[in-house]
Amino acid sequence: MPAAQKVDLGATTILNLDRLKVWLAEKIEASLPDKIALDRSPQTIQLIHERFKIARQRAQIQIPPDQQKAFFDDLLDEILGFGPLEKILSDNAVTEIMVNRPDLIYIEKSGKIIEADFRFNDDAHVERVINKIIKPLGRVINQDSPMVDARLPDGSRVNAMVPPCAIDGPNITIRKFSSNPFSIQDLINFGSMNQAMADFLEAAVVSKLNIVVAGGTGSGKTTLLNVLSGFIPDGERIITIEDAAELSLKQRHVVRMETKKPSRQGDSEVTIRDLVINSLRMRPERIVVGECRGGEALDMLQAMNTGHDGSLTTIHANTPRDTLSRLETLVLMAGMDLPLPVVRQQIVSAVNLIVQQARLRDGSRKITNITEITGMEGDMVVMQDLFKFDESGEAEGKVLGAFVPGGMRPDCERKLNNHGFKLPPTMFMVNNGRTGTANHRRR
Repeated sequence: MPAAQKVDLGATTILNLDRLKVWLAEKIEASLPDKIALDRSPQTIQLIHERFKIARQRAQIQIPPDQQKAFFDDLLDEILGFGPLEKILSDNAVTEIMVNRPDLIYIEKSGKIIEADFRFNDDAHVERVINKIIKPLGRVINQDSPMVDARLPDGSRVNAMVPPCAIDGPNITIRKFSSNPFSIQDLINFGSMNQAMADFLEAAVVSKLNIVVAGGTGSGKTTLLNVLSGFIPDGERIITIEDAAELSLKQRHVVRMETKKPSRQGDSEVTIRDLVINSLRMRPERIVVGECRGGEALDMLQAMNTGHDGSLTTIHANTPRDTLSRLETLVLMAGMDLPLPVVRQQIVSAVNLIVQQARLRDGSRKITNITEITGMEGDMVVMQDLFKFDESGEAEGKVLGAFVPGGMRPDCERKLNNHGFKLPPTMFMVNNGRTGTANHRRR
C-alpha cells in the first residue's frame, strides 16, 4: 500500500478493510523485536498499539473514532492469533472448521455442518495463517511439501494443504478439542454410552486389556481414546505416540512423542513406526498410539504380544469385522511376507477388545459395539458383542435406540476378576433392552 494513500474506513469496502488489516499486521510484525513473546500480555499489546499508531501516521490512514477499537482488536487477532479463525476458535460450540478456499468456509456446530459467515482475503491470507500455525512446531509447507499435519496450542488437530495438491487454493481443516477434556461421565451425558458400558471399559483398561478404538472420520475416536487413557492408574509409565500431539493425559508418568516430517529436501523423517519401535526401548508399561494407519500396526501387535499389555490405539474402520480386515491390510503394509492365517493369529493373540465408535446421521456420536475377540475357528476370527447400540428408528431428526448387552459373559472375565473387578452377570444379560449396572469397584 503506497505510503501517501489515505484510507477512510467509513467509506472502504469490507474486503479492502480486511486487506488493510493484513497489510498493517505484516508491517507491525516486521518491526517487532525478534525475541518478543507474541502473547496477549499488556506489555505486548501496548507495544503493538504504539507501532500501530506509527504505521497509521506514516501511511496517512484515517480511521473513524467509532471504528478504531474494533479495527485494532481484529489487528491483534492477525498478529497474535490466527486472523479470521480467531473468533470462531473461541466458540466452544464449534467442533470443526473446514476452510475449502478463501471465500468458502464451513463449520461443525452442535453436530451440524453449516457455512460460516467469515472469509479470508485471498490465497496468500490463508497461507499466512497456515504458516503461523506450523512455524512454532518447526514444520514447513510449500510446493515441494504441500501437506502438513499440525496442532494448535490447545491441542486441536490441524491439517493443511496448498497447491499444487490443493486445486482451488490452500485449505485448512481443524478438529477442535475442548480446553477441558471430556470425562467418561460427559460421554454418558451426551448419550455416547451408558453406565454399564463405562464401568466395563474402566475395568478393561485398568486390567490391561489391549483395546482398539475403531470408527470413521469425525466419529470421536480420539476423544474416546483420551477418555480411556484417563483410566490408566497413576504411576504406570505411559508412552504416547501421535502424528500431531492431541492426547491430554492427566497422569504424571507420561512421555509424549510426535512424528517429524522432513523440513527440507534430504532432511530426515521420523514416522509412527519409528516411534513405536523406539518406545519398546523406553520401558513402557502402556503404549498409546494415536492412530495406526500403516506398517506400525505390525509393531503394535508385536508389542501387545510381548508383554506390553494394556496398549491402546485407534484405527479407521466402520464395523468390528472391518477393523480386523483393516488390521490385516496394515500389517501386510509393513513389508513382511506373512501368510494371512499367521497375521490373523497375531491379531487374535494381541487384541482383546474392539470399541466401535460412529457418528450417526443426526450428528450424534455413539459407541455402537464393544466387541471381544475370543479366538479362531479354522481361518476365521471369532468375535462376540458384549454391548451394542440397537437402533429403533428416528423421530424429530433424532436417531432413536438403546444400548443393549450382547447376552454373553466376556472371556476376559477372569482377568478382570484378578484385577479386583467383580462384574455381575446381569451386566451382560439382555433385559428388555437395558443393561445391568452394579458397584464394580475393586475390593
